[in-house]
Amino acid sequence: MTQAMLAGAVCGLGILVLLRALFPPRPGLRSRIARYDDLVKQTASQRGAAPKAVDASAGRASRYRTSLGESVAVFCDRRGWQMRSTRADLALVGREYETYLATKVLAPVIALIFIPLLVAVAAFAGISVNVPLWAGLAFAVLFFFYPDLQLKQEAAKAREDFRHVVGAFLDLVAMNLAGGRGVPEALMSASQIGDSWPMRRIRDTLASARISGMTPWQALGALGDEINIVELGDLAAALTLVADDGAKVRQSLAARAGSMRSREISEIEGRAGQNSQTMLIAQLSFCLGFLIFLIYPSLMQVLNTA
Repeated sequence: MTQAMLAGAVCGLGILVLLRALFPPRPGLRSRIARYDDLVKQTASQRGAAPKAVDASAGRASRYRTSLGESVAVFCDRRGWQMRSTRADLALVGREYETYLATKVLAPVIALIFIPLLVAVAAFAGISVNVPLWAGLAFAVLFFFYPDLQLKQEAAKAREDFRHVVGAFLDLVAMNLAGGRGVPEALMSASQIGDSWPMRRIRDTLASARISGMTPWQALGALGDEINIVELGDLAAALTLVADDGAKVRQSLAARAGSMRSREISEIEGRAGQNSQTMLIAQLSFCLGFLIFLIYPSLMQVLNTA
């Protein structure tokens, strides 16, 4: 009994370590502000108190992971593996490229270590477990591609939310242009409405463009290229026509916003129809299983008497 409990505890600890490696905890706002204050104090006085042991170990692990990710990034750059779609997804969800690469390297390694550890724990508990080599390799390959699948799902959801906000942003820009404001003022005024994360991203981009000397439409186009949002590139191109040729694009922006909303409604209706079909298939499967449950005893009785 003691050996079984010990084996279960070790197995649970291994699963916990694997989950912590795949999903590292994000520091809260309070801890980030505290670290920023500590950094300011250390810079001003060139001295400070020693950090706690937990923070030091966490920082050391983060540095090791960042160093590993940088090495993998250099390896990929030397071979011309740019991974533009992956970089765009990471920029959209706010993750670092080096941390992502380190996770892709560490996840299969931990998976390969976990299988022998599980076998050893089972053997210690008196349970004979034979795991073939191909099963361990398949488990490692699965954990190698799992960060990609997770990133694609998060990026698809975030990109959908961003496109929804861009549609509203186009309407706001068109209304500001109709009110007689210039293009930069219309963009900045439209970005001030709303506090969602896509709108904050647009607002920060416009503020950075004002500081760096870029035009607002160039900054929006660069943001669209960075996070792979085609609608921002179209907006930048339309506003470039306003700046260069003096074209009237207020109606064009309103039409673009309307088309984006129509496409979004079509996608929502398509997903609703797909969900309805899935529910219908589930109900039919349930009915089929219930019919088999009713017919099976009679059928077996007939076959036994025959």
